[in-house]
Amino acid sequence: MRVANQAGRLQVVADGIAVDVETASGGRFSAEPQQIFDRWDEFTSWAATVDFTDGTPLVESELGAPVPRPGQIFAVGVNYADHVEESGLTLPDAPFVFTKFPASIAGPYDTIEHPGGSVDFEVELVAVIGKEARHVPVSEGWNYVAGLTLGQDLSERDLQLSGPPPQQFGLGKSFAGFAPIGPVLVTPDEFENADDIEVSTVLSGELMQKSRTRHLIFPIPVLVSYLSSILPLRPGDLIFTGTPSGIGFTRDPKRLIGVDDELVSRADTIGEMRHRFAATGRPHPLTTVSRSTSHV
Repeated sequence: MRVANQAGRLQVVADGIAVDVETASGGRFSAEPQQIFDRWDEFTSWAATVDFTDGTPLVESELGAPVPRPGQIFAVGVNYADHVEESGLTLPDAPFVFTKFPASIAGPYDTIEHPGGSVDFEVELVAVIGKEARHVPVSEGWNYVAGLTLGQDLSERDLQLSGPPPQQFGLGKSFAGFAPIGPVLVTPDEFENADDIEVSTVLSGELMQKSRTRHLIFPIPVLVSYLSSILPLRPGDLIFTGTPSGIGFTRDPKRLIGVDDELVSRADTIGEMRHRFAATGRPHPLTTVSRSTSHV
């Protein structure tokens, strides 16, 4: 099953044809995309009966984030061995987890504000939680995943890496629009192998990243198990699963995102996102902050 957020309304999609969920269900389910995750099992049972005969073509330009207001966004760093190597780090013994703030969510074709500084790309497969998960065994991890979508963990490296440890990972990766996801959410059964999905990044026509999720150090069931052992995962939460090698910041010379670039992200079965960037005309946050001269 494929679901989309078209013009703020939940749609079930097949072969490019969309059916409005609220209308087709006679109001049984809301048009609001975020609300469906609290009733995911009930919804998927109903969606399997949908007749697409009276559907309408999906309108790409109207697509928003399939999960527009997640409660929690977890992100996993250095989760591909080749990315660990290019970052000059050692293989982690446990998932390295940080957060992106929900206000950074964007749609699959939005124009994103470029805040200045060193803006980098990180293509990632994103897992969406479909029911509350707490102390989940690895063997049951997939049972708590509603579906998969595509994401970019956009990162402004100057802010991210500023100051002494602990550095500003959360802020540097949470500028407005720095968590674009889409174009649709796809249930795991739609993939030939949900543990082996190709993802890639193309920046202004140049292939920058390309890998498969079979190379994840900590696969999705492990991430669900690990995170749920620490706190509850709730319906509609997101897990950005990590990026492969090829990021712009570690290249020599660096290849970072400018305001004239187009960023194209792709994942097998899920589809493609395309993003442009616009200058804000405002100074970078690091140039405006100053430490108080008085201390208590």
